[in-house]
Amino acid sequence: MEEHEWIAVRVRVRDIMAEDVAYVTVPGTREDAMEILKRDGISGVPVVKDERVVGVVTRHDLLRNPREEQIALLMTRNPIVINQDATIAEAAKIIYSSTIRRLPVVDGSKLVGVVTVGDFIREISSWDDKTSIDSHIGDKTIFLWEGMPLPVACRLMEFARVRAVPVLNSSFTVVGMITDQDLINVAIIEEGMGSLDVSLGSDEDEWSLEGLRDTMKLHYGISQITLPDKLVKDVMVKKVVTATRKSGVSACAQKMCEGRFNQLPVISARGKLLGMLIDKDLLSILL
Repeated sequence: MEEHEWIAVRVRVRDIMAEDVAYVTVPGTREDAMEILKRDGISGVPVVKDERVVGVVTRHDLLRNPREEQIALLMTRNPIVINQDATIAEAAKIIYSSTIRRLPVVDGSKLVGVVTVGDFIREISSWDDKTSIDSHIGDKTIFLWEGMPLPVACRLMEFARVRAVPVLNSSFTVVGMITDQDLINVAIIEEGMGSLDVSLGSDEDEWSLEGLRDTMKLHYGISQITLPDKLVKDVMVKKVVTATRKSGVSACAQKMCEGRFNQLPVISARGKLLGMLIDKDLLSILL
């Protein structure tokens, strides 16, 4: 058994989890979640009711449902949780094999912490693993052009189900990165009005004169998340930290920890994009 495999089955979730957990409660509103996500720069928060985890709400949930205001309707219900006494290998396996990045930690049914992809990356960064990242580089990478309007970029990221995308210029050189956190940081809540024609009669045909006459226009408020009319280059992170195919596992994990990145563009000697190293893909080392 290699050293990192031994660590994975000996270290417990309680040893690496964050105990000071930011969370929202139900009933609650979208603004409650947005405030925490912006303030702490995190991708999601547990939803708690009577100290019990009942859901998780993420940045993706907010951007995907821009008109929904209630936490109860935005959250993913009955989330996967893990006991604080489980090994980090067990926790890593759950996260690696699913779409989640944050795993609520419980003692019984009570929320006592959260373990994230970042916690595992911090553990890997403390090793001296010089193994090349080559086998962990994703080959299904999308990119955005720096002159693309922000709302269009958001929709493309949503369709591709990605949280971070490298940005290229017209010479296909990597000039930036944009993440869903960047989108949330500039998103605004826009108030508006909608209207609906409501019939006051119950027996008339909807196209009859009586039916058309006996109607009432109902006005109601609309609140939704919108993105400003800006370009990707106006919002993207311009100081991009990169890796090469020969970069070591622990060195890349350390870069991710220092910059709080969850991905690194992998580039050639000429600065051309070769692929992306996603932090979650490094969790396979722990399995």
